Amino acid sequence: MTTSNASKRAIMALSHVDIHYGSFQAVQDISLPMYEHHVTAFIGPSGCGKSTVLRSLNRMNDMIPGSRIQGSVTFDGDELYGPNVDPVLVRRQIGMVFQKPNPFPKSIYENIAWGARINGYRGDFDELVEQSLVQAALWDEVKDKLKQNALRLSGGQQQRLCIARAIAISPQVILMDEPASALDPIATGRIEELILELKERYSIVIVTHNMGQASRVSDYTAFFMVDEHRTGYLQEYAETEQLFLNPKHRKTEEYISGKFG
Repeated sequence: MTTSNASKRAIMALSHVDIHYGSFQAVQDISLPMYEHHVTAFIGPSGCGKSTVLRSLNRMNDMIPGSRIQGSVTFDGDELYGPNVDPVLVRRQIGMVFQKPNPFPKSIYENIAWGARINGYRGDFDELVEQSLVQAALWDEVKDKLKQNALRLSGGQQQRLCIARAIAISPQVILMDEPASALDPIATGRIEELILELKERYSIVIVTHNMGQASRVSDYTAFFMVDEHRTGYLQEYAETEQLFLNPKHRKTEEYISGKFG
């Protein structure tokens, strides 16, 4: 459930964003806000550019040769792609959790501590590890085996560890690219519960193909479509309840009802 308009602040916003990979235009003219302490879901058929847009929010696309962006992406009111902006610093404030869990081949403890350490953390690492794992709803399951290799955890536990790792560097925003698509229903439910808890502290943007998941965890939903040139565009953006129950566009209704996708 969203809060009143008076209490909402756009932590991030895109304005007339185009993204190209070489000569291919992946998305065109994307404009939408993402509100602080809310969950924004990106939905749409494969190839519509939702993950491309997500990666633009912490400059992950910079790592792809030939990628370029036009338009404005702001974070806390500042241009994310300004000439003096360091992408590494951007990614400290805007963390990312990927589709497939990718823990480091290190101990559970070091998965949390290592990222914080290379980012200059000087506090109590034991406390940081515990707090991060508690926030990620994993502490009770791993507190007696922190020296164990993280790769021995189940898939769902690995994904929660990756969320804990992202939390450990104190971001303001957490991006999630289909974080539960590789998990079983029970683990997926744990991730969804965790998202709802985390939005009290963080702003979250999630890409998902699961319409039920989008309706359960998000406050706002952006529905992307793709044109005949395979270029993605924003078809509709609204509060999640409105978009799912009373969409403005026929294509939106057809997609969320499963007629295509």
